[in-house]
This record gives sequence, C-alpha cells and structure tokens, in this order.
Amino acid sequence: MPHVTAREMMVRNLITLSPKMDALEALDVLLRQRISGAPVVDEDGHFAGVFSEKSCMKFVVGMAYENLPSIPVGDLTDKNPPTISEETDLLTIAQTFLDAACRRLPVLDSDGKLRGQISRRDVMRAVRSHMETPVKSHTPTGLYLSAIFSSDDRRV
Repeated sequence: MPHVTAREMMVRNLITLSPKMDALEALDVLLRQRISGAPVVDEDGHFAGVFSEKSCMKFVVGMAYENLPSIPVGDLTDKNPPTISEETDLLTIAQTFLDAACRRLPVLDSDGKLRGQISRRDVMRAVRSHMETPVKSHTPTGLYLSAIFSSDDRRV
C-alpha cells in the first residue's frame, strides 16, 4: 500500500456552510451543488460539524410532525462526525470509512480548523494512481507448432 497522507489527497476548495444559515437555504445549496453534505464552519474557520442529507431528513421530519419553521443549520448539524488530521495515512483513512459509515471525512488541523475533506472516491483515486498498472507481456505465450514434433521429425 502506498504511503499517502490526507494532506496529499484532500480536496481544499470546499463548499462550506455557516451554523447560522437557514436550513432551507442550506438544503438549496446541497441540491444546487449536487453534493450530499457540507462541512459547517464558524466565522473563525473552526469546524462545527457536517450538514448532510441525513440532517435534511431531520429537518423534513421536524417540519412535518412538529410544524417547525425553518431553523439554523447549527441545530441540525452532526457535531461529532469522524474527522482526521492532515497526517492520517491512506490505510487509516480507508479503515475509518469502513468503521464509520460516512461519505466524507473532514480534515482538521491541531486547532480544529477545517483544512480539507476526503471522500471515499478520493481514496479510490489515490489507490489507483499510486498502484502500478500491470504491464502486458508482448511475448507470445502459446505453443509453437515445432514443440509438438520430436526433434527427429522437425525440419531444419
């Protein structure tokens, strides 16, 4: 397995949401951008959690059963999703995805600031780009007709 860290494979240019943003507005952002979730970041860049399709389902159910008006994203955010550091290695990242059943892993620095994000697809890309492509042999592997004749029967 190649030694690749989160720093080398994370996406840095992210769509982020504010905890104060209206949940209906955040839902529109997810739909418009065709993403399943986005990190929630405060004014100082500190990671506050993830607003995802699951968060949207909580919003829909709350609106339907409790007749709630739209609420801030911060109230629906998963505040304790799995996260990783910039130094986390590829194998640990893959294992985290297996253990946590999530679609994305926010990458945080030691101060809790969001530095990037890694998706399951990013892991697949990293593995594929760091693994050698099998080289096809150009040497014929079939038998030559001369191999079926004894040396006495072969023409010279």
